[in-house]
Amino acid sequence: MARQIFHRSTSTFPADKVYAVMVDPDQLQARLDELGGPGAALLVYAADDGGVRYRLRHGIDPSRLPPMLQNLAPTELRIERTEALRPVGPGRYAGTVGVEIVGTPASITGTLRLTDTAEGSEFVIDGTVTVKVPLIGGKMEGILVEHVQDLLASETAFTQEWLARTYT
Repeated sequence: MARQIFHRSTSTFPADKVYAVMVDPDQLQARLDELGGPGAALLVYAADDGGVRYRLRHGIDPSRLPPMLQNLAPTELRIERTEALRPVGPGRYAGTVGVEIVGTPASITGTLRLTDTAEGSEFVIDGTVTVKVPLIGGKMEGILVEHVQDLLASETAFTQEWLARTYT
């Protein structure tokens, strides 16, 4: 059984500026330095007229996880996340996200959407968390959803601060 994950954030900045900051390799590296945990790195970065694609590594000390998740990876947990975001029209961007928790039966897939609004812009992540473990996979999925929601909130705050420093 899979669990849905939904994250929505808004900004007073237009989508074009939010996109520019979200895909800036300096911002990505700084965000990883602050929030990425042990071994965090920007593994791949590619940009062209069609958009941007990058792969990030996050690290989590298992002692910071609930006991049920510690059983997934008794040593340092590595999370690799690939995002692709491209312009689809004026003030509109769309993309995908894929997350692999290395060496575990857990993954996340989803879509990304960034659009202009009357007040600025809106960023939406709509995804599915899957843990392929009989009987307890659903419980693990729920715990992962909570942790991912916390990470997304922290990343949103970091990006908003970066936007404010860059454009005000």
